[in-house]
Amino acid sequence: MELWKISLDKYNTNDNKKYETLFTLANGNRGLRGALEFSSKGNRGNYIAGIFDKSQSQVTEIVNLQDPLGFNIYIEDEKVDIDECDLYSFKRELDMHNGVLQMKFIATTKKGKSVEIKCERFVSRNKTSRWAAKYEITPLNFDGKVFIENYIDGSVTNSTWDVMNKTKHFKVKNIYDSNPGIALTIETNDNNIKSIELTTLMGENNKGNIFKNRRYSEFGEVVSEVYETFMSEGKTETIVKYGISISDKDIRSDLIAEGTKELKDFIKEGYEAEVEAHSNIWRKIWDEIDIKIQGDEKAQIGIRFNLFQLSASAYAGDTTVSIAAKGLHGEGYKGHVFWDTEVFMLPFFIYTRPDVAKALLMYRYNTLNGARENAAITGYKGARFAWEAADDGLEVTPKWGVDYDGNAVRIWTGDEEYHINSDIAFGIVEYYRATNDKEFLVNYGIEILLDTAKFWQSRVEYNKGNDRYEISSVIGPDEFHEHVDNNVFTNYLAKWNIEKALFFKEWLKTEDNVNYKVLCSKLGLNEEDFNMWETMTEKMYIPMSEDGMIIEQFEGYFDLEDIEIEEYDENEMPVWPDFKGNKLGETQLLKQADVAQLMIMLPEEFSEAVKKANYEYYEKRTMHKSSLSPSMYSIMGLAVGDRHNAYKYFMKAIYTDLEDNQGNTDFGLHAAAAGGSWQSAIFGFVGLRVNKEGVLNINPWLPEQWEGLSFNINWKSSRIGISISKDKIEVDSTCEATVIIYDKSYLISDKKQLVVAR
Repeated sequence: MELWKISLDKYNTNDNKKYETLFTLANGNRGLRGALEFSSKGNRGNYIAGIFDKSQSQVTEIVNLQDPLGFNIYIEDEKVDIDECDLYSFKRELDMHNGVLQMKFIATTKKGKSVEIKCERFVSRNKTSRWAAKYEITPLNFDGKVFIENYIDGSVTNSTWDVMNKTKHFKVKNIYDSNPGIALTIETNDNNIKSIELTTLMGENNKGNIFKNRRYSEFGEVVSEVYETFMSEGKTETIVKYGISISDKDIRSDLIAEGTKELKDFIKEGYEAEVEAHSNIWRKIWDEIDIKIQGDEKAQIGIRFNLFQLSASAYAGDTTVSIAAKGLHGEGYKGHVFWDTEVFMLPFFIYTRPDVAKALLMYRYNTLNGARENAAITGYKGARFAWEAADDGLEVTPKWGVDYDGNAVRIWTGDEEYHINSDIAFGIVEYYRATNDKEFLVNYGIEILLDTAKFWQSRVEYNKGNDRYEISSVIGPDEFHEHVDNNVFTNYLAKWNIEKALFFKEWLKTEDNVNYKVLCSKLGLNEEDFNMWETMTEKMYIPMSEDGMIIEQFEGYFDLEDIEIEEYDENEMPVWPDFKGNKLGETQLLKQADVAQLMIMLPEEFSEAVKKANYEYYEKRTMHKSSLSPSMYSIMGLAVGDRHNAYKYFMKAIYTDLEDNQGNTDFGLHAAAAGGSWQSAIFGFVGLRVNKEGVLNINPWLPEQWEGLSFNINWKSSRIGISISKDKIEVDSTCEATVIIYDKSYLISDKKQLVVAR
C-alpha cells in the first residue's frame, strides 16, 4: 500500500504552504487545503467550485470561504501548538487509494505534558457537502482536564500573503449556536451568493459521552464552542468533527435548515459509514483511472498523485464549473479556467471518465453567451472564449502583473491569446471521436464549433499582395513573445477549427436537418459564409523554413538572436543563458512547447521527418517556464525516438508539485501538469493515438526500468484494458472494436483476450 501514499516524515513550518497544496482534499464540488489544525502557519483555503467575486480585487477570483477546520486542544492552560511544543514521531500521509489524509505525532508542552495525537480527515465523494475529521488523543504522562475547541473562522481573506492585494470577498451574515455544534453563514459581496459551514464535535467511549461542560462564544467573525473533558494517562479518547458545507448556488432553500438537517443525518449515519462510502467511490474511480507501473516505484507514486488530484478537481454533478489552472487547491491564477482544461486535462477524462469530460465541455457551452459578449466588446463576431474565465465566461485576465525581476508589466494574454477558441474546439472533437456522443454534438458541440469559426472569419486578415489569410498581433503558447504575426499554433488551429466546423456542419445537415437550419438562423450563417471559410482554410499562411522542414514558430522568429540552453539546475530544469545584450523577447528562447504542442495535438497532420526536425530544433531552445511543457516534450520525444529525454521529461512532469520544480506549489496544484502526466504515459509510452480513419493505434515503448504498464480506457461503447510487458501486449475489451498495434490491425472483443508479441 506504500505505492498509494504520499508521506511527510519530518515537520518543517517553512513547508506548510507546499504541503497544504499536496495534501488538499477535494471532491470536484469543493476543496479543503491540507492545513494543519495545530499550526497557525500557512495559507488555509476552503473553496467551492463556481463561487467567484471581484470586490476590491483587480479581477473576479475564486473566493476563499470561511475556514471550518478550526480545532484546538488545551491541556489545562497550554495549547497544543506544534510550532511551540517539542515534537516527536511526526508523520503525515495522504492515502490516495481511499482519499483520506492521516497524521500522527507526539507533542510535549513547555510544562512537560506529553500527548499523542492521531488524526484523519476526508472530504466526501459520496455526499459532496460532507467532510469530517477524527482525532485520537492519548495523554502519555498525565491525568487531567483537557479542553477541546471547535471553531469556524469568518475573518478569512484572499491573498493573505500579499498585503497590496489582500481582499475580503464576503460579509459574515449570521452566526448560530446549534448546541451541539456551531454554524457561520457568509454572503459574497458582488453576487450575494450565500454559503454556510456547520460543524460539531462528538466524543464518546464505552461509557458514552466524554464531554462534561460546553461554552459557546462569538469573537467578532469567529464562532467557537469549547468542551471540557477529563483524560487519563495511557487512555485514548476519540473525538469526531462532523462538517457540512453548502451554498445557495445549488440549494435555494433555507441554508441553515438544510444544513442542520444534513448535519444531523450525518451524525446519525456516523463517521465510519460515510468514510467507507467515500472510500468505496474512490476505489471505483481508481478502477477507471489507475495506471500501474511495475519496476519503478518513484514513477508509480508520482503518476498516482497526479491522477488522484486531477480526479479530485472535477465531477459530473455540475455543468456550470470547470477545472481551474490550480485546481481546487489554492488561489493561484485566481481560480481561473484556461486552455489547460481542454488541451491538458480533458483527454484524461475523455478516456477514463467521459461523463466528467462532458460536464467540463458543458461549462464552455453554458458560458457561450459570455464568449459572444467578449467578441462583441472587442469588435468581432461569433464567440471569443476568455483566455481566463470564471463563472460567466467573460474575460477576467488581469491587466497587470510582475515579471521575473518583480517589475510591473502589462499582461497581454487576455487581449491576444486567441488560440483558446481552437483549443476548446479541439476538446469537442476529441470528446466526440472517443465517445461517439451524438446528443452532445448535435445539441451543444456543433454550435460552439460554428460560433468559434465565425469568430475566426471576423478575426483573420486578407493579405492581398500575397493572396493569403493572416492573423496579426497575437500570443501563442510560448508567452515570451508577444504581439507576433502569424503564430503557427494560432494560425494552424484556426484553420483546423474552421475545417471541423465545415465538416460537422455537413454532418449535421444530414443527421438533423431541422437543427442545422435552426443553428444557421440562430448564428446568422449561410452558404456565403461557408464558402468564405473554405477559402480561408485553403489560403491560411503557415510560415516555415525554405526546405519546409522547420515550421517557423511565428513570422520573423528565425531572425531573432539564436541562443541555445547549455546549463541545467539540480532539478534538470534549464538555467537562463546569457542573452548577449538582448531582451528575452528578442531571442529564440521559448517559455514552453509551442510548435511541438501543435504536432502532439494534430499528429496526423505532419510527417515523421518534420516532427523529428522540429523537436530537435525547439527542444534546445525551450526554458520550460511553464509546468505544461515537460510532459509535451516527453510525448514528442517518444514520437521521434528520443527515448532517454522522454523519461526525463516524464519524471519532471509527474514530480512538478511533489518536488516543486516550478517553485510555486504553495499556491495550488499544477493541474495541467497532472493532465500532461497522464498524456505522457498513455500518448507517449503507450503510443496511443487515433488515426485519420478513427481507429485506435498502439505503438508502445517502455523505459528499461519498467517491467510493465497496465491501464484501462473508455473507447466509444467499449472499455478496453491494455497491459504491456517486456515481451507482450495484452488487450481486453467489453465490446468489439478494431485496434492497430505496431501497424497491424486486430479485431478485439469480449470473447477472447488479444495477445501480441513485442
